[in-house]
Amino acid sequence: MFESLTSKLTVVFGRLGNKGRLTEKDVDEALREVRMAFLDADVHFKVARSFTESLKDKVLNEDILTSLTAGQQVVKAANDELVFTLGGKTETLLQGSKKPSVILVVGLNGSGKTTTAVKLAYHLENEGQITNLVAADVHRPAAIDQLITLSENIGLDVFHMRENKDVSQVAQHGIERGRSLGASWTVIDTAGRSQIDEDLMLELEQIKKAIEPDEVLLVVDAMTGQESVNVAREFHDRIGVSGLVLTKMDGDARGGAALSITSVTGIPVKFIGTGERVDGLELFHPDRLASRILGMGDVLTLVEKAQATFDQEQAHELEKKMRQDTFDLEDFLDQMQAIKKMGSMGQILDMIPGFSSVRNNMGAGDLDGSHLVKTEAIIQSMTLKERQRPELISGSRRRRIAKGSGTMPQDVNQLLNQFKQIRKMMKDMSSTHGQQKLLKMISQR
Repeated sequence: MFESLTSKLTVVFGRLGNKGRLTEKDVDEALREVRMAFLDADVHFKVARSFTESLKDKVLNEDILTSLTAGQQVVKAANDELVFTLGGKTETLLQGSKKPSVILVVGLNGSGKTTTAVKLAYHLENEGQITNLVAADVHRPAAIDQLITLSENIGLDVFHMRENKDVSQVAQHGIERGRSLGASWTVIDTAGRSQIDEDLMLELEQIKKAIEPDEVLLVVDAMTGQESVNVAREFHDRIGVSGLVLTKMDGDARGGAALSITSVTGIPVKFIGTGERVDGLELFHPDRLASRILGMGDVLTLVEKAQATFDQEQAHELEKKMRQDTFDLEDFLDQMQAIKKMGSMGQILDMIPGFSSVRNNMGAGDLDGSHLVKTEAIIQSMTLKERQRPELISGSRRRRIAKGSGTMPQDVNQLLNQFKQIRKMMKDMSSTHGQQKLLKMISQR
C-alpha cells in the first residue's frame, strides 16, 4: 500500500543520511519534499503539516545540524515522529472482568466487517482463548450465511436467531451462549449500510446500551482514503469507538488513511487486515509500520510469521539436511509451500530491510508469487526419485517435465541451476566457517 510513499521518502532521507553536517536549508528542502509526498499519498493536510513542523523543531532544537552524523539523526527523528503520528504504541484488546468479554464489530457495507469478525475470532482462538461468534445482522439473511460459511473454515459455530428481528435480544442471547461455553470472548457482527444513516446509528446505540461491550471496533476500508477518516469521526461521535481495524492494507491505494486516522480522530488502530484468508489479521504496531514506510523493513513481523508457519521439528530436520548436504527438491518444494502460507511475496519482501530501494527493478512476477507457482508446477511434474536425486534429470527427462508442467525445457534448466546454487549456499552457511562469516557480515553493518 505504501510503495509510492516509501519510494519517495527513501530517496529524501537516503540523501540526508549520506551527508554529514546539514544546513537549515538542507532540512527545509527535504521536509518540503516529505510534505508533498504525504499529500500525494492522501495523508490529511493537517497531519502532513504537523509532522514536518514537529520534525523541523526537533532537528533545530536538539542541535542535530552540527553533528557529524546529522543526516542519520534526522532519519531517526523522522522515524520517532512517524511512530507518534501512527499512535505511539501497540494497543491491545480491552478485556473486562466478567466472561465473556464482548467485542461489537461495526462498519459500513463493503469494508470487510463480517470477514474481520471471523478473522478476529480466529486470531483469539489461535491465542488459546475460546471465542463465540454471534450473527446480529437481522436485516440480511445472506449476512448470517456468509458468517457461517467463513466460520466453518476455522471450525467455529455461529450463534444466530434468524426469525428474531430484535438485534439487542439476539446480541444478549449470543452473549449468554458464550457464557455457557465458558468463552473468553464473544464477537458480535452487526449490520452495515452502504452509507451512514440515522437508522444504522440508532440501532447501534440500542445494542451498545443493551450489552455494554468491552470493545467497539470500527472496521474501515483503508482504500477509501480520507473518507475513512470521516466515517471514523461520525461513528465515534455517535456511539463511541474504542479501536479501529484497517482492512485492505495489501491494496494499491496510497495509504493516507492509515497515516491520518489516529492523529485526526484520536481513535487507536488495533488491527490491520490483509487479504481474504482468515489468518490475514495482524496486531497494529506503529513502530513496525513506521519502519516499513521509511523503507527499513519489519524484521520482527517477518520472524513472527515464520515462527507461526515453520514447525520447530521440521526446522531442525532442515538444518540437519543442510549440514549433511542432503537437501533435495522435495524439501525445496515443502519450503516454498510454507512460504506461501506467510502471505504474498510482495508482503514478505516489504519486511526485508532495504528491499524498497530495489523493488522498482523487479518484475511483477517476482512480487505476486507467480514464479513460485511455475517452480511448484515443474517440481510436481518430477518423479519422487528425480526430486530426491536431481542429477538424474537428463535431456529427455527435462522435456517430459517441461511438457507436464506447461513450461519450456529452459525453465527446467533454470530451476535446476538455481537449486544447485541454493544448495551450495546452504551448505556453505551451515558450516562453522560460513556461520563465522555471516556473523562478521552482520557486525559490520
